[in-house]
Amino acid sequence: MTATGAPEVEMRAKAFVNYRRRNKLLGAIGVLALIIGLGAVVGGVGGAVYTWNRAEAAGLIKPGDASIPASPVRGPFAMRAEADVLEQQQLDRTGGLRYAELPDEVAALDEAGNPVLDSTGEPVMVANEDKAAWVTTISLVSALELGVVSYALSLFAVLVGLTLMGCGTVFLALRAPRQLLG
Repeated sequence: MTATGAPEVEMRAKAFVNYRRRNKLLGAIGVLALIIGLGAVVGGVGGAVYTWNRAEAAGLIKPGDASIPASPVRGPFAMRAEADVLEQQQLDRTGGLRYAELPDEVAALDEAGNPVLDSTGEPVMVANEDKAAWVTTISLVSALELGVVSYALSLFAVLVGLTLMGCGTVFLALRAPRQLLG
């Protein structure tokens, strides 16, 4: 150390400036994390409420062969259960065949269940109603599963938001007290 102590004073001044910058950075990042975290929590809760309200507006009621029969379909577990029931009912209707396994056309049948023949003696072919029913089933199942994904994303947003809010609080707590900065 020199007699004047100039290098030591200069080092302390630089450390003080760096300390102030660090505090400002921690404060800015802390506040930003709190704001973004709060937005994520609000967005996640809003997404779950929106999905619940849309499910309620649809008015779906689980059929008698559901795990919990005659109850409204609102939450993610009820949506998943309803999707499974719809798919199983369609599989039962088609003898276990899925959309791609069914023929596009089938022979037309009269009231007695006999094939309708054209003028050449060939069966008259009509669109396969079971295949058309699969399109409806796939649409309904996909919509219900999308509702489940919506709930999962809402939960993820809430968890990320809470994590960010926790980080923001820690960053703000790591700042030096004002009395130390002078």
